[in-house]
Amino acid sequence: MLRPWAAHWIAAVLLCRAVAQYSSDQCSWRGSGLSHESHRRDVEQVYLRCSQGSLEWLYPTGAIIVNLRPNTEPASGHTAGFHVCIKPHTHSQGSHLYLEHNGDLRMLLAEQDQAQGTVHCFSLAEGALFVEAVPQADISRRITAFQYELVSSQGPGAHLYPYLHPGLVTCEPCSDEEVLMAVCTSDFAGSGVFGGVVSGTNDHSPVVVTLSRLFRQKSRVFAWGGARGRSWRGRINVPTQCSVQPGGDEYLLTGSVHFGKAWLGCAPRYKDFQKLYVRAQKAGTNPCEIDTD
Repeated sequence: MLRPWAAHWIAAVLLCRAVAQYSSDQCSWRGSGLSHESHRRDVEQVYLRCSQGSLEWLYPTGAIIVNLRPNTEPASGHTAGFHVCIKPHTHSQGSHLYLEHNGDLRMLLAEQDQAQGTVHCFSLAEGALFVEAVPQADISRRITAFQYELVSSQGPGAHLYPYLHPGLVTCEPCSDEEVLMAVCTSDFAGSGVFGGVVSGTNDHSPVVVTLSRLFRQKSRVFAWGGARGRSWRGRINVPTQCSVQPGGDEYLLTGSVHFGKAWLGCAPRYKDFQKLYVRAQKAGTNPCEIDTD
């Protein structure tokens, strides 16, 4: 519900605020509430135009509106299907996080919940991020800090990332078209076997994997086992409700990397993928070329 003073703030920002604060690199922002200590109800605008970055607000007072958009050409105007995912630092405090849309505020993350460091996602269509400082007699040692990512909910395997649509994760296999696209566009792609399951959370469990092939990876989430091992090892997060079979069949393993951790995407049996790839290669419909042998 919109508070009267919040309505005044937002109206002031939209109609008459002349000064907006931009991050120097368009990806991350660091600022201090001390810049408007005498005007505790000031609202500042922050504009970020990257796929990922961070925000750090020292001694928060007043509020800031964080406008997040993908780094694409303005002419494209394409934000459909994009979500913002926020991961607060466990030391983050001093502010509540809301979504602001057409003057309405909806709570996203209260101050006391940020210490858990849990990821929260929302659609860009839901509005901008409104960060409101909690009134404090002593603002020293108060820092609001989080990482953010822009995530597409329409890519192959996106239905397995539990924070995009909480409670609506499906374990259905990807279509043939999604599998072919996943091996070409995912943050990581390779073939290997599932190992043991590591203790996780209610949402997901990390699974140890050993890869005999690695077509690509982002952020080095898999480590080479050396000359003797001749394989890559790492962990992939799998939604709790989606079971995997340790050992046995070899799988094509694709997925995304979020906040430095790998998440499972499309994962058919590798022998089935090889047959699919050969058919698509003969038909000339492969999005990319890889060495499947």
